[in-house]
Amino acid sequence: MELIKQLREMTGAGIVDCKKALVEANNDLQKAVDILRKKGISKAAKRGDRETTEGLVKLAINPAGDEAYAFTLTSETDFVSRNDKFQAFADEVMALVLSERPADLDSLLSLPMSQGSVQESLASLSGTIGEKMDITRYAIIKGASLAAYSHLGGKLGVLVALDKADKHDLAMDLAMQVAAANPKYLESSEVEQADMDREKDIYREQLLKEGKPEAMIEKILEGKMAKYYSEVCLVEQEYIKDDKKKVKDMLGDTKILTFVRFSL
Repeated sequence: MELIKQLREMTGAGIVDCKKALVEANNDLQKAVDILRKKGISKAAKRGDRETTEGLVKLAINPAGDEAYAFTLTSETDFVSRNDKFQAFADEVMALVLSERPADLDSLLSLPMSQGSVQESLASLSGTIGEKMDITRYAIIKGASLAAYSHLGGKLGVLVALDKADKHDLAMDLAMQVAAANPKYLESSEVEQADMDREKDIYREQLLKEGKPEAMIEKILEGKMAKYYSEVCLVEQEYIKDDKKKVKDMLGDTKILTFVRFSL
């Protein structure tokens, strides 16, 4: 029943269709999503990694303006995430991050605090508050122009790095773009072959069911994949401030180095 519930949330399909798809997929959730999409029952494939935990996405840019950091501090309830101790701990960890610049999540969790490491201090706070808490993700990015954009009261956080200096307004616009449009990749060359093959397979099955002749399918697939790239690749997306342009049209000679999007 839990798998059926998850599949319904991901696809919008009915209980019976979800149950049949899970049986056919041997309870593989992603395969079941693909089965429903091929049958045209699922209108859209929502990401299966949608997070339901409460907490806070913490963001900061260093004083020099050339590095930015993000981490997620999670809790079981929104009540705890709004707790003063929870918020103070997040601030303390970010101050430590700004000072020590850990390279990855494990390094962050190992940094020393007043009650042992960050991990040990977090465990102590969890015991005091009586609710499980964790730092689940961490990112550090570098660039000549950086933006850190927080949305939904800290439930969503975005970092963007550009290669040109004095492009902070553009970086912030792009951060809002990432927040709103949720790209998976920076550009089409980054799309994994497995993802491309999977999407083409799904579109091909849909077109066959619609009765499209084989000779036309490959041509139609080109258009379908172009639309797919415009949804999942940042530079190919419609620009949120002008839907007649794409993000890449706004860049000029500026290059997006990377972006990070954490959501709860």
